[in-house]
Amino acid sequence: MATPLPQQQPPLDPTQPFTVLRPGDTAVLVIHGFTGSPLSMRPLANAFLDAGYSVSLPLLPGHGTKWEDLSKTSHKALLNSVTSNFDRLQREHQHVFVVGLSMGGTLALRLGEVREPAGIIVINPALTFASPVAHFSPVLRHFVKSVDAIRDDISKPGMTENAYPRTPVGGVAEIKALMALTRKHLSEIKAPILAFRSATDHIVPDSSMKALSRGLAKNTAKGSNITVQPLENSFHVATLDYDAAAIESGSVEFVRGLIK
Repeated sequence: MATPLPQQQPPLDPTQPFTVLRPGDTAVLVIHGFTGSPLSMRPLANAFLDAGYSVSLPLLPGHGTKWEDLSKTSHKALLNSVTSNFDRLQREHQHVFVVGLSMGGTLALRLGEVREPAGIIVINPALTFASPVAHFSPVLRHFVKSVDAIRDDISKPGMTENAYPRTPVGGVAEIKALMALTRKHLSEIKAPILAFRSATDHIVPDSSMKALSRGLAKNTAKGSNITVQPLENSFHVATLDYDAAAIESGSVEFVRGLIK
């Protein structure tokens, strides 16, 4: 997926990707979740724009078309996409932050392992599966093409993240590989991390946050460099839920605090 061309304003359609460059030395790369679209992260991206920062909100490979495309998309393609977006922002900005929801959080953490972002913000990051069946996805993908949709885990009525109507098993297998790769190298992250965690999450289990904390704690040079902010009134897609405003204000404050 090509990096979206810079624009003066984000598109009116909230499902569309964009890159808006503002004057200044700070940029934020915002990454949506598995089977979703930029819609789930648009309010948070807007908050960074309103704060005066450059923002890139890409559409990940295999997304925004049909679920069959995601079943053929490798985790390497996802990583290459966000890495190229990060590198582009870094060429033009002194401080580049990465922000991700769910699988987008996994990708943000992986970027923290292979690049040096100024800071990382994750919302319900996915490092483990809630479903035990998901662990067998590398084998099941050859027999089962898709399962029921994993989407719209939102407490607030009337909200949708515009995710696919089916979940490709091949895509789940690629997430499994991405999770394993990211968990293995968590101790290499140098950037400070702000993690938002919903009290009720039907998609990502608490073991994911425990894995994140354990991995970061293995960094003997810096120790665990993470702040966890509980979200009491939201489900998994918290960026569209009752705690969205708290995520937006807390994220902007986090960025401001690190670039002083």
